[in-house]
Amino acid sequence: MKITVFGGGGFIGSTIVDRLLLDGHSIRVFERPRVVEYRKFLPHECVEWMTGDLSSISDINKAVEGADAVFHLVSTTLPKSSNEDPVYDVQSNVVASLQLLNAMVAHKVGRIVFISSGGTVYGAPKYLPIDEKHPTDPEVSYGITKLTIEKYLQMYNHLYGIKPVVLRVANPYGERQRVETAQGAVGVFIHNVLKGLPIEVWGDGSVERDFLHVSDVAEAFAKALTYSGNVSVFNISSGVGTSLNSLMSMIEEVSGEPVARNYKPGRPFDVPVSVLSNDLARDELGWEPKVSMQEGIVRTFEWAKNENQK
Repeated sequence: MKITVFGGGGFIGSTIVDRLLLDGHSIRVFERPRVVEYRKFLPHECVEWMTGDLSSISDINKAVEGADAVFHLVSTTLPKSSNEDPVYDVQSNVVASLQLLNAMVAHKVGRIVFISSGGTVYGAPKYLPIDEKHPTDPEVSYGITKLTIEKYLQMYNHLYGIKPVVLRVANPYGERQRVETAQGAVGVFIHNVLKGLPIEVWGDGSVERDFLHVSDVAEAFAKALTYSGNVSVFNISSGVGTSLNSLMSMIEEVSGEPVARNYKPGRPFDVPVSVLSNDLARDELGWEPKVSMQEGIVRTFEWAKNENQK
């Protein structure tokens, strides 16, 4: 298949592209200007790299022309800062996504796989683990816009027959995660350890999150591409909670160095525990997480150490 991957050069996107190439798909990566290829592609790998603006109708039409499917991985905002400018969040994410859907209609592209947020669309957990039937009451603009795009995907399915698969991904971590975005406890913690900096922890470290290695995320997207069932929304998660204290202990064990911890007062918006059920993805997609937290930390630490030595 020919697949256009919006955001295919980023942390999650590049891992997905590499996974799709293993299946022999032809990939068109759409990235922001000045984002360069994350690696040298081999002669047998069919990859077209193009840059443009997601808000440009012309760029989007060129990107989807001739594609069999679209992967939408782009977000211009972060959960923790999205409330500062919700208007920008809507303009740059919701409106741009609608333009993408209109381009898909115009070019008769029949399938879209969208990355949503398992960490924000549900809001504070009413019960655990959180399944797909859990109420959606996001408390940050990031989650509201993700949920809005999900609803528009359903509308375009009803109106134009575009098949959507929405993957609500938990807390991804792993190789190629950029520390400068300050998103992702695993990447930030490992970076600090390698730099000899203390780890800042909001609260007492008992907060639990559902961490998932990026290779497992990519496998879920590969499964979603060929999924033919009637379910459209899936949690993609480890299904296991790991506390920040446990995470730091794992990093300590891998690094062989004591981790300096700087505990700060807890933040009111940090829910104590957030764990997603992945039963539906197991049953419908035939997907399950393969990389344990311990193995994932080792792989991520080794990659970060090599990057640090460059």
